[in-house]
Amino acid sequence: MSDKTSRRFERAGKNMDAAFETAAERIQKELAEAVEYMNDEVVPKVRKGSTQALRVAAKKLAKLADYMEKHKR
Repeated sequence: MSDKTSRRFERAGKNMDAAFETAAERIQKELAEAVEYMNDEVVPKVRKGSTQALRVAAKKLAKLADYMEKHKR
């Protein structure tokens, strides 16, 4: 391979390295923002929904227990 061709490949390799580095930095930033959003917005809403669902289930179980006590054989 000639020096000119080899320099061209070297330059292309450096450009690709720079592009991958930029992409990796962007991906890391986007992932950090996604995790922050999940922790700040999604998790609290899921927890709130879960506690409400547990309360509803507890009420229904209490009604079922009352029913079973009333209809013992």
